[in-house]
Amino acid sequence: MGDPVGRTSTGADVVDGLDAGEAPVAPAAPGAEADLAYHGHVSLWAGRVGVWVEPSNHGPAAVPDATVRLRFSAPLDGTEQLPPGCLRGSPETVLCSTGEMRAAGAGRPIALDLRVAGSPAEVVVNINTSWSGGTGDRNPGNNTHRVLAPATGDKYAY
Repeated sequence: MGDPVGRTSTGADVVDGLDAGEAPVAPAAPGAEADLAYHGHVSLWAGRVGVWVEPSNHGPAAVPDATVRLRFSAPLDGTEQLPPGCLRGSPETVLCSTGEMRAAGAGRPIALDLRVAGSPAEVVVNINTSWSGGTGDRNPGNNTHRVLAPATGDKYAY
């Protein structure tokens, strides 16, 4: 069985997205604090935009799930299939689930390869948390990014 980031599994070691022996993350307690962070890169080439997002949680509370919003300065073509856990919010917006994140843990990596309407010379991608799974986050600086990607094919990190 394959997963959206290209790893493979026999299915014997993974059940419902959890490694054997792991328990699911409980719902966030009222007033729980987490520290969501997103890092990755953006590329623009030949009318396509690629975005790689690596979500993480610096804690102290676990996050049962969160939603990262990716807002593009140019509308997306809209004809491509999005990876599991992602949906279109508007012609310029994609929303993706991070999956559960333990305190000091990582979420599900998100890889997008999308066609942009027209052939823009550059695209700006705004990345931020749309929903934090019921946890508060007093440090939004590491989960709010604005990335300018000229149409060079180079990776612009955030």
